[in-house]
Amino acid sequence: MAFYIDSADRPLIEELWATGVFQGVTTNPTILSRAGLGQSDLPELYRWLTGLGVGTFYAQVVGTTTEAMLDSAAGLRDLGPLVVKVPATAAGFRAAGELVRDGGQVLLTAVYHPVQALLARDVGIQGVAPYVGRMIDAGRPGVAAVTQMQQAIGTEPTRILAASLRSADDVAALAAVGVPDFTVGEAVARAMLEDELTLTAVEEFEAAAAG
Repeated sequence: MAFYIDSADRPLIEELWATGVFQGVTTNPTILSRAGLGQSDLPELYRWLTGLGVGTFYAQVVGTTTEAMLDSAAGLRDLGPLVVKVPATAAGFRAAGELVRDGGQVLLTAVYHPVQALLARDVGIQGVAPYVGRMIDAGRPGVAAVTQMQQAIGTEPTRILAASLRSADDVAALAAVGVPDFTVGEAVARAMLEDELTLTAVEEFEAAAAG
């Protein structure tokens, strides 16, 4: 099982990375924008993350056609070893398949239905990222849908990287059915690391020690 930091905010990444519980960093154009960054900032971000010791980095292609995605992926792969994120569209499936055949590490992203995960497995794509919270927002059963994905595809060769998570409870529920990988934003990361009851217990320990 692996946990990733879903952010491009350097102070946050540095703080969370220091905990030792995360294996890498995931980004996409929206996440970059929230940090005041764009695609042109990826080379510098990649260098900074490498210097921090981050070994696994996910960066997403831009473009809506297969050709544009492949051109974007070529630029990303020039940065060094990383996982290329490709959206789960018809053009994206074609681009992802070509990248896999070329030896690339690929994650199919913006996955909303179990069938998309099955197609990814059959194409040989190494990972799929279902958007759990956004499924729920759209009235779909997010946790149940990802559970179906896990039951249908297993973990080899395609692994599920659960994304758009809204709570530590969602992480626990999906881990219980075998989902192997999770990427979390700041709120969920803090909820995982600092449960309020644990903090209360620590305060009680300190008070007892002082008394």
